[in-house]
Amino acid sequence: MRIFNFDEQLIPLDEWVQTFVDWLVLNYRDFFQIIKVPIELSLEGLEWLFATLPPWLVILFFAFAAWKYAGKRVAVFSLLTFFLIGYLGLWEDTMTTLAMVICSVLFCAVCGIPLGVLAGRSDRFEMLMRPCLDAMQTTPAFVYLVPVVMLFSIGTVSGILATIVFALPPIIRLTNLGIRQVHPELVEAALAFGATPWQVLRKVQFPLAMPSIMAGLNQTLMMALSMVVIAALIGAGGLGNPVVQGLNTLEIGLATIGGLSIVLLAMVLDRITQGIGQK
Repeated sequence: MRIFNFDEQLIPLDEWVQTFVDWLVLNYRDFFQIIKVPIELSLEGLEWLFATLPPWLVILFFAFAAWKYAGKRVAVFSLLTFFLIGYLGLWEDTMTTLAMVICSVLFCAVCGIPLGVLAGRSDRFEMLMRPCLDAMQTTPAFVYLVPVVMLFSIGTVSGILATIVFALPPIIRLTNLGIRQVHPELVEAALAFGATPWQVLRKVQFPLAMPSIMAGLNQTLMMALSMVVIAALIGAGGLGNPVVQGLNTLEIGLATIGGLSIVLLAMVLDRITQGIGQK
């Protein structure tokens, strides 16, 4: 029976997707270039900041943040991490990676927290968002690269856009969870005392949901760092470059120091953001 004939392709979905993307590139390329502008400006500002600041000031800043929010051990670990990265000759790449990650997380927070709040206050909106978030989380990271390159060309900004799409779901989901976990009686009490819905959100739901929101921000940060190497494949700079170069030339030493720097940087940022969330 033809219905069970799986030897040939009966649904040309790949051709439909290719036609759709080609249509977008042909008709809306300028629109997608405009989308890049705020991300490009933010990234340039952060890169300039990290390139201008002396290394000792950056090291002291992260060590102080680690001491204030995560304790003395993490502060010492942060100092050792940044000194090791500097002595490995990867300081500039690390500053580029930091700029990329901070820029990605900033835009994820700006987009994700309001969407999470809406999902937490509306069952219908959550139902609409759930399949989109499932698709964003389960789609392999490499799949994002092809449409991003076609629509935005190669470069660091395109890598950040792919990172934003990849790292956005956790902060939306956990913001939604935090808003929904606020006890209904607290909301009812606030409304009974004459609070408006905006005041209930700002003074009751959002503060009580903050630990969950910070957990989402932490997970978004970790997922953004995990995209560093993949983003390097489309021309993004940072610590992904030595890993990709080591892969292309089979230089295991170069790939090792790049991967080690990413791991250590991720551990430092993870401990600091976890400490902020607990505080």
